[in-house]
Amino acid sequence: MDSDFESRFVNAEYSPSDDNDIELSLRPKIIADYVGQEKVKENLSVYIEAARQRGEPLDHVLLYGPPGLGKTTLAGIIANEMGVNFRVTSGPAIEKPGDLAALLTNLSEGDVLFIDEIHRLSRAVEEVLYPAMEDNELDIIIGKGPSARSIRLDLNPFTLVGATTRAGQLSAPLRDRFGVIFRLELYTPEELSEIVTRSAGILGINIEPEGAMEIASRSRGTPRIANRFLKRARDFAQIVGDGSITKEVASLALSKMEVDDLGLDSIDRLILTTMIKNYNGGPVGLETIAAAIGEESVTIEDVYEPYLMQIGFLSRTPRGRCVSPAGYRHLGFQMPGQQKLDV
Repeated sequence: MDSDFESRFVNAEYSPSDDNDIELSLRPKIIADYVGQEKVKENLSVYIEAARQRGEPLDHVLLYGPPGLGKTTLAGIIANEMGVNFRVTSGPAIEKPGDLAALLTNLSEGDVLFIDEIHRLSRAVEEVLYPAMEDNELDIIIGKGPSARSIRLDLNPFTLVGATTRAGQLSAPLRDRFGVIFRLELYTPEELSEIVTRSAGILGINIEPEGAMEIASRSRGTPRIANRFLKRARDFAQIVGDGSITKEVASLALSKMEVDDLGLDSIDRLILTTMIKNYNGGPVGLETIAAAIGEESVTIEDVYEPYLMQIGFLSRTPRGRCVSPAGYRHLGFQMPGQQKLDV
């Protein structure tokens, strides 16, 4: 791994050179700069301050919720607020118990180890993680066959921060070993507008409050999407407008990206339209929808369905997915029952 890249993630203190990386510079570095998730911030501030006063590492933290809500950012903030190093990895990257052992034995006292997609850890790796989380000890097997022997290593006390979009897929023993569990919620348009305005200031973009709200209202409650839309609106403001993101420029940019007033993109509309035209609005199974539109079922379930369900356009039933009357109206279709009444 490149040494400069590694140092940005491992060192607790950020340097001015970090701002050369747009993604890193947009991430808040302290709780005070983190917008939204008020309940999470309030409780986390108490836990961090209490741990600092006791001179102990923060208890292990599990963050779960839809993608793009700031789980990685929050993990980095925990490390910064505790004044310790921040090490990043992901569940799929830890293939063998030895990979995890190498990570854990290199942690200094109090360090934060962030494991993204922690639900994808293998069972063998999980078994090694249990004593490390509970007792700061590591059990490893040396050798094979009759000559194999177990060695127990003492680890420095550390904080594990796990992030997942699928908390239900975590095994109960692993979930129970986290002392702090937070669910991140989707953001309000007002919160996203504040995030967009902050990001625009960091990137040196002129943006009007109405332009920020236009972007925020179409960003599906997700900061990652809002920041992506901001960058694309900047392009249109630069080429089509006068360099400033107004409501009109933001609306034009998002329309060109096929994002409508409620934040639905072309895939969202394709899912709903396919269900209405091909399957009378449902109920229809997830795998059937995926095959019909040529998209992975896990992508539909994790990326598109949560927002469609939140705004009341889609519902899950024991027999399958159904489009709601609100979904019909948004796309300009009539419900089958309404058509019969008109005859």
